[in-house]
Amino acid sequence: MLSYQHIYHAGNLADVQKHALLAWMLSYLTRKDKPVSYIETHAGRGLYHLDAPEAVKTGEAAAGIDRILGKASLDPEHPLMRALADCRAEHGETAYPGSPLIAASLLRDSDSLHFAELHPGEHAALRTALPWRRAKLYLQDGFEMAQSLAPPTPRRGLLLIDPSYEIKSDYDRIPGIIAALHRKWNVGIIALWYPILKDGAHGAMLKALEQQNLPGAIRHEVRFPPAREGHRMIGSGMFLVNAPYGADAECARLDRLFADLQ
Repeated sequence: MLSYQHIYHAGNLADVQKHALLAWMLSYLTRKDKPVSYIETHAGRGLYHLDAPEAVKTGEAAAGIDRILGKASLDPEHPLMRALADCRAEHGETAYPGSPLIAASLLRDSDSLHFAELHPGEHAALRTALPWRRAKLYLQDGFEMAQSLAPPTPRRGLLLIDPSYEIKSDYDRIPGIIAALHRKWNVGIIALWYPILKDGAHGAMLKALEQQNLPGAIRHEVRFPPAREGHRMIGSGMFLVNAPYGADAECARLDRLFADLQ
């Protein structure tokens, strides 16, 4: 099943939560003059234009990043805002960076970047958006790629797992995948994004993850109204393993940001 394309949802409130936390963690990792590895299992195309017909059709960006920018809710010095400014300086005022471009903006030449994307069209678009030699792209199942790399060199780093969940078995598989990755790479930060749907499909997955007693585990969730009538997503969650120092405070800042949107 390769029908999912994130352009319909780019810049929505789930992206704001996910990308704000991701950007903060990447910025935290670069405070030390030591190289890091960054790995993504479901990279998407990397670059989105919010005036594209697909994005306009759903209106999710208008209710998401556009609303955040209109309220000046994020400090201009927040790492996500810096990455967004870099993206728009290069690609225009309607551009929005997916997580690969956020990582490329915030990481350094000494860092290693690995991106898996199985959708042929999205993979080709990602290759165009990421011309830098330091980024390695894989037309491969992202879970398999992560397992093959773990533990990466350098060992210090972050793994983002961000599936579309169009394959419903992902909810059942992910706790075991994260446990296996942590066993192989016990110092790595593992960040899992998941949607909060009306039917609570994420519940069993989160229960299984919490029962593993993984170190430095943080569960952060935000809620928001459905983007449109009939839309099932009512919130967004991130589950972090080996969460870096200060992540709790960043989550609290995001809580205040989303409360201000109500």
